[in-house]
Parts: sequence; structure tokens; C-alpha cells
Amino acid sequence: MQKVKLNIAGMSCVNCSNSIERVAKKIDGVSEAKVSFANGTGEFCVANDDVLKILKTKISNLGFEIVFNANEYEKKRLMHIKELKSKLISSAVICAIIMAIELFLPINFASKIVMFLLAAYVIFRNGSSFFTHAIKSIKSKNYDMNVLVSLGAFSAFLHAVFVLTRSVEDEISHIYIGSAAMIITFVLLGKFLEERSKQKASDYLKSLMDLSPKTAHLIMPDGQSKEIPVSELSIGDIVVVKNGYNIPSDGEIVQGGAEIDTSALTGESLPSYKSVGESVHAGCVNTNGYISVKITKMPSDTLLSQILSLLSEATTKQMPISRMADRVANVFVPSIIMISIITFAIWIYAKGDLNYAIIAAVCVLIISCPCALGLATPIAIISGISRGAKDGILIKNPEVLEILKDVKFAVFDKTGTLSKGEISVNNSNLTSNDLALIAGVEALSEHPISKAVVKYAKSKCVTPIKLDGEFKNELGLGVRYKDREFEILIGNDKLLNKYNIQSKQTNEIICVINGEIVGTFSISDTIRDEAKQSIEALKSQGITPIILSGDSDSVVKSVANELGISQHYANKLPDEKFQILKEVQNQGKVLFVGDGINDSLCLKQADVGIAMSSGSDIAKGAGDIVLIKNDLLNVAYTLNLGKKTIRTIRQNLFWAFIYNLICIPVAAGALYPVFGLLLNPMYGALAMCFSSVNVVLNSIRLRFIKIN
Repeated sequence: MQKVKLNIAGMSCVNCSNSIERVAKKIDGVSEAKVSFANGTGEFCVANDDVLKILKTKISNLGFEIVFNANEYEKKRLMHIKELKSKLISSAVICAIIMAIELFLPINFASKIVMFLLAAYVIFRNGSSFFTHAIKSIKSKNYDMNVLVSLGAFSAFLHAVFVLTRSVEDEISHIYIGSAAMIITFVLLGKFLEERSKQKASDYLKSLMDLSPKTAHLIMPDGQSKEIPVSELSIGDIVVVKNGYNIPSDGEIVQGGAEIDTSALTGESLPSYKSVGESVHAGCVNTNGYISVKITKMPSDTLLSQILSLLSEATTKQMPISRMADRVANVFVPSIIMISIITFAIWIYAKGDLNYAIIAAVCVLIISCPCALGLATPIAIISGISRGAKDGILIKNPEVLEILKDVKFAVFDKTGTLSKGEISVNNSNLTSNDLALIAGVEALSEHPISKAVVKYAKSKCVTPIKLDGEFKNELGLGVRYKDREFEILIGNDKLLNKYNIQSKQTNEIICVINGEIVGTFSISDTIRDEAKQSIEALKSQGITPIILSGDSDSVVKSVANELGISQHYANKLPDEKFQILKEVQNQGKVLFVGDGINDSLCLKQADVGIAMSSGSDIAKGAGDIVLIKNDLLNVAYTLNLGKKTIRTIRQNLFWAFIYNLICIPVAAGALYPVFGLLLNPMYGALAMCFSSVNVVLNSIRLRFIKIN
């Protein structure tokens, strides 16, 4: 089996994507089919290339077009929007002419013919796509919005022809010839606004694609630079990135320095200065400076490529609430056709008036809107995912958005998650003279603890003494220094025992000068600046924070006390962390935040797994969400984003159901017995178009509303 992704143009509603899925699954050799109407893509598992060829043919036969790549799809979509706009404008002008004739000119044979021809142009020329898709949908036994629109518009047109053959004194002849054309016009208006709104919802994905540079300036062996396609770059190549240019692929600066704008990937508003030895990512912009970058990843493996791939996958996945809406939408159209037939029959039986029966039946067909129901979830998901990505939160699995609102516990790994993974000295009881000597010894070592001691001494305005005696690293124990004047040991109690110096068991770093213990260092991992604020934000939402770490008890306890976390576990192996997490899950939904390989089990087991971008590839692969900026404040932000996305989806579904619940009976003539009101199909079409547009616009609000 091979997994293929196709860009599919021409889908007009969620039932279009459903029809492609159903047809695909009937093909021998297709084991899986997922089609997203919202972003125009389909993912299929096919047995071989022959099956893929059959699949493409079937999709084309349904009236849809398979395009080569995302850029081509975007061009097709823009062309489609432009075409819709052109048809909408011409239809609106023609409808205005028809209305002017009805209102201001005498109704005679000539004016009837003019109105008839103008209405026919709008319905069968500008509305031709609805009829084409409807015929193909009926052939594949898939009844979508196009079927309703086509039936309604055609019935209204036939009704107009019927009316125009009657006496000119009949006032109905002044009303419904324009309505037949207005139906198509209002549906075109709805589709135009809907397509424009859908395009806005996925703007961030498009902006990321635009970031991918097409060329790079490669430094040749003779020192000259040559412009080549980015696809031809290899690991180890050195490229020049000038002021104003995008970085072509992930790499390391080997010469120069520059201010790099990373806003598109991390959401950081200000450029940050990068120099030799620091990493830079594809798509980021050199805003000021001149650098040479050594390529460390192929263009297809860059952070930008990974984000694009994961976002694309995420927008094709469905949430349980979405699958429920799709099932309802699939039976919606046949149900509406049946209601329309019943409405026609009731009017004929009760009133015996063919004219009123036709009007009511047509209005039921026109006013019903499966689009609003089908769009309720996917557009909100895309808007939520795009908003998160823009702010440095990569949501790989949108299903967790539905879970976030129910989270009761937030479990954190310590090292690299709550802490920076940088060793620091908390305090020391050494005198200034002893600290200067100890720091001088540690300055001879590259060990992280040694660097932390030197940094601590400098923070106390103590200058390390320069030493040139015999220095030795004692692996896993500490360091030893010896010259004519001093013999110094710095390390744990096992180091002291090795040199026959008695000490009490301690978790601190012990310092010995000439056989005498002169003091200790208390070592800890540096806590992230935003960690405390993040924990407080979670507590304010009623979420219990927990630390689950493999580090020593004293270090974990120190971090927990500083952050105000009462529940913590230390000295735990990966399988032990996994078991503890499962026990916590018995009490409620659990969110786990980690960064290491040893966290991958917990990231998978948790109801929501959040990985730090600075962590291992395995951890990022196991997580449902990746924090691109490594900012713990985004944990609480993600929870709020999830809640607001689900709230938006529920609002959309509520509107879609309530709209149809109220409008379908009104269209069928429920108000006529009491108020004498019978809805004009023209107004039914207007209501239908704005119901779906309302759902889309409500979803797009997610891109602009404040998320604390």
C-alpha cells in the first residue's frame, strides 16, 4: 500500500468531499480515503499505480479536477473565485433589468420574451455548474447541495414559464419570473462569499508556503557564489544569505552575523541576532546583516517543511463532532426532497392551487442549506489550527481540541520542560578566597557543572584564580587539581571516598582544599522564566499541575517548591512515569508536557501530549501538539484556543440546525394559515446563502479574537 495526497479542485460543499470518499472506497485496492472539502485535499491509501490511475479517473468523472500541487490548486481556486465574481455581477445586473421591466414596463408578449431569455441566461449559463454537478451527483447516488439548488432553480423557472403563459392581469406574473433568476444570483453570492472566506481561513498555510525559497546562492570551490534551485542543495553545502533574503534550508552560521526575523515560524515579533555557531531555519528572513550558512538538513526535512506537512495532515483529520455532522449532512438532501414532495401534495390537497403548491415546494428546496451543516466544523478547525500555528503552536492532531476543555491534570517533565536544561549554582557557603580558588580549578574543565561554578563566582564579583598545575577529570565523580601549593577535590561523596576523605552523604557538590572540606555548592537546573506564570495560569483554570521526573528527589522538590506544585515524583524511569500517568488518568483527563525520548511513552499515553520544539524528534513525533517557541505560557494558551474552537463549532452547528428547523417549515407554508404569508423562493435563496456565510465568518473570528 502507498499513501498519496491529491489536490482536488471544484468541490462546492461538504457532500462533494463525501461523494469522493464513497466512490474511492468502492474501488478495489483503495483501503482508506479521507477528503477535506475545507482545504481541497484528499489522502488515499492505494495498492499500486494502476489503482491510483483508476481513482483519478473516478474523481474526474464526478466533475472534479485533480491538480498537480498546492500552488496549482491555489491558482485554480483564485480562478474559480474570479469566475464566481464575474457570474455574480452579470447575474445581478440581469436580475435588476428583469425587475425594472416588471415594475416599469407594460407586460406584453415582447417583454415576456425578454424576461424569459434573460432569466434563462442566468439560470442555464451562470448557474450551469450547479446543474452539471447535480447530474453527476445523482448518477453516483450522492445528493448534495447542487441537487437542491438545481431542482429549486429549474422548478422556479418552469413555474415562471407557466405563469408567463397566463393572463397579464395575473399579479403573480410580476413576481416570480425575477425570482427564478434571483435564486441562482443569491446562491452565487453565497458561494462567492464562502470561497473568499475559506481562502482567508487558510491564509497562514499559504503564507508558510510562500516562505519556501526557490533558489539559493551556493558558494563554489573557487569562492564565487552561484544561484541554484533549493532542491539541488546537499547537506554540507555553504550558502550566502544576504540582507533581505530568506534562508533556503536549515543550517548553522559559519561566517558573519545577522538579525533574523523568525516571526512566521515562532510568532516572535522582533528579529533576534544570530552569529557563528547558531542554528537558523528555512523561511526565516535576514533583515540586517550578511551570513554564510552551512546546510545541515535537506530542504524536504526542514522545520518549515515539517510544519507545512503536519498542518496539512491536521486539516484533513476529522473530529468526532465533525463526523456526526457529516452523517447528518449525508441524509439531509434526500430528506429535504421528500419534505418538498410532501409539501406539494399537502398544498394540492388542502387548497387545490397548483401555483401555491409549486411555490411552497420550490421554496423548501431552495431555503434548505446542507452547506452550513457541513462547514460548521472544518472551517473552524482550519481557523483554530492556523491561529495556533501563527502563535507558535503546531496542532498535529485536531481531535485533541475536543479534549482540551475537559483536562483536569497537567503533568510536566522537569529537565528541558519546566527547566532550561542548564545547570546553575543556587548557593554556596564558600568564602570569597576559597570560591576564587575553586572557580580557578573549574575554569580548566568544560563540564556543565564546572561552567556553572565559574559563572556563579563571576556573579558574586569573584575572579577565578589562574592555575597551571595538574588537572584531572574524574568521570562521574568530579575533578582533581594538584600543584606545589594546593591539592583540590571538587565533586560528590564518592570522589572523596576514593581519596579517603570522610564525608556525610549529600546531594551537593563538595569542595576539598588540602584534605579539608571547605564548603559545598547547591546545584540545580535553571527554571524557565515563564514557568511560574504558566503554572499559575493553569491553576486559575482549575487544572492541577504535577511534576513527573527522572531527576533526583532534592532537585525535583526544589523546583516544585519554587513553582508552587504540591504533587511531584522523582527518580522515575520511563516505564515508571508511564504507570504513574495512567494512574492519574483514572482521576480525569491528563495533558502531558515533555521534551525527551524518555517522555515519548507518556506523550502517547496522555489524553493530550504537548512536546517542546527543542526536544527530541521522537518526542515531537509522539506529541499531539508541538510548542514551536518552547514557551510554557502557550500550554494555557492552547487550552483556551481549544475551548474557543469547540465553542465556535458548537455555535456553528446550533445555527445550522436552528436555521433549518425554523426556515423549512416557514418555506413549506406553515405561516400561511395564520398570517397568510407564503415565502418567495427568491428570499429563500437569500436566506440559504447567508446561513452558510454566517457559519464561515463566525469560524474566521478565531483568527482575530483575543485568546488569553
